[in-house]
Amino acid sequence: MHGLGNDFVVIDARNTDAAVTPALARALADRHRGVGFDQLAQVETGDDSDLRLTFWNADGSLSSTCGNATRCIAAREMARTGKSTLTLRTERGLLQARDAGGGLTSVNMGQPVLDWQGVPLARDVDLLHLPIPGDPVATGMGNPHCSFFVADAEAVDLAARGAEMEHHPLFPERTNVQFAHVIGPDHLRMRVWERGTGITLASGSSSCAVGVAAARRGLTGRKVQITLDGGDIFIDWRDDGVWMTGPTALVFEGYLSPDWLAAIP
Repeated sequence: MHGLGNDFVVIDARNTDAAVTPALARALADRHRGVGFDQLAQVETGDDSDLRLTFWNADGSLSSTCGNATRCIAAREMARTGKSTLTLRTERGLLQARDAGGGLTSVNMGQPVLDWQGVPLARDVDLLHLPIPGDPVATGMGNPHCSFFVADAEAVDLAARGAEMEHHPLFPERTNVQFAHVIGPDHLRMRVWERGTGITLASGSSSCAVGVAAARRGLTGRKVQITLDGGDIFIDWRDDGVWMTGPTALVFEGYLSPDWLAAIP
């Protein structure tokens, strides 16, 4: 599945006893010998929710949340069951999803984390003005985010700057990195580097973080359109959390062969 080109392999563990491991995640992420993905999601039946989701990065590390994958999985489950709303349990917490109509799906990603320990950062600093060249903003959305507001996001060497900032010592758990500029009133252009994966065409939690950071900086209001490499997503920071709305796509369904699985170390 993909949301704006941010692509995922989704393993529905309700129908198999296969367990995702770091080695399996890395093997599946290989776009030449596996399937290829930005994130891997495992779907299970929730104890206190419709579904429980676990996310993996391409390097085999766990991710607390993945907004676009959550939207994709919610859209598929609502289409399968005929429901118009769902609850989904992730490490981020209990998330609400709804059918927004017109082929769009919305997920409430919860309130942003705006304290240094919760992001987390290595020490107590001003989250709105990090002591890093470029004056970025730190925001927690289940994952840590470092958002730069620049004159032209297109001109940034994303591969170099993203890799450098992912491992900045101020972020002990690494960080997702965004570069954004203002297009117009409540409209941003953003490019993304995701920790454990690299450059992606879109990122839901990164979009939420940039929307929150832009509103806190006074660059936009709390409801904003964000144009990513893969298309447009809509962020609405409300009293009950940060709502993210956009399209989803189911590309194919299939099975992993026993021989391929047996070859994974």
